[in-house]
Amino acid sequence: MERKHVDLSVPSAARMYDWLLGGSNNYEVDQEACQMLLDVAPTSRELALNNRWFLQRVVRVLAEEHGIRQFIDFGSGLPTQRNVHQIAQEVDPDAHVVYIDNDPVVLALGQSLLDENDNTAILSVDMTDTDTIFAHEEVDRLIDFTRPVAALFISVLHCLPDSAGPKELVQRVVGRLVPGSFAVVCQLVSDDKRVRDGVTELMRVQTHGNWGRVRERADVDEIFDGLVVEEPGLVDVTDWRPDSELQQRRRSIEWTEYGGLGRVPDRR
Repeated sequence: MERKHVDLSVPSAARMYDWLLGGSNNYEVDQEACQMLLDVAPTSRELALNNRWFLQRVVRVLAEEHGIRQFIDFGSGLPTQRNVHQIAQEVDPDAHVVYIDNDPVVLALGQSLLDENDNTAILSVDMTDTDTIFAHEEVDRLIDFTRPVAALFISVLHCLPDSAGPKELVQRVVGRLVPGSFAVVCQLVSDDKRVRDGVTELMRVQTHGNWGRVRERADVDEIFDGLVVEEPGLVDVTDWRPDSELQQRRRSIEWTEYGGLGRVPDRR
């Protein structure tokens, strides 16, 4: 795998997320950007934790209740505790997981984590390049597209500008999945235009343009067109089948992760 140069003068959204979760795979430039983010949106750490807990819950539900054994995680971010493959393989050790990310730090750490796990792979591909992803030899090795697959777009579409077509990306992926497959989508939203504009501009400047925008709930609703939305519907992910009231009390205020789980219907 080609190793890309890591520019440590530019914050990374993945490393900022790692810092907000209490991780150690980040640098001073990421920490400083997070401090500026917290000035604009003080409950951003709660938001990051709620999002991570949602990922863990939804993967477990997909594996235990829907029998999903194949997962593709688009824009997976840095490995941390309780990753997708760890949760899915607790249910079935033969569950297959493909992670996709083009951040060089994510790739380096992901490779070291997955080297001894034959049922997982991490690809150095832009998540919008669906043709390359679906033609990749590791995807061919691990994913059988004649069987249901879960495509995960968790807290990542806000990293894409409108020109990159986040809705169209999900639709391209879903269009290649058989009925009974699932798409998990959530992204950062806010009802407050000042928060949307302020965070979007901060992240755009800090990441040197490697960012999309904080959107509104209606933007996320549109992404689920053509999918059957599973209960409890499209919600602040804090309220998506929570494990405990304690987690629900740790809410973000200025902005939220909004989304849910959609099933690919029979197309006949």
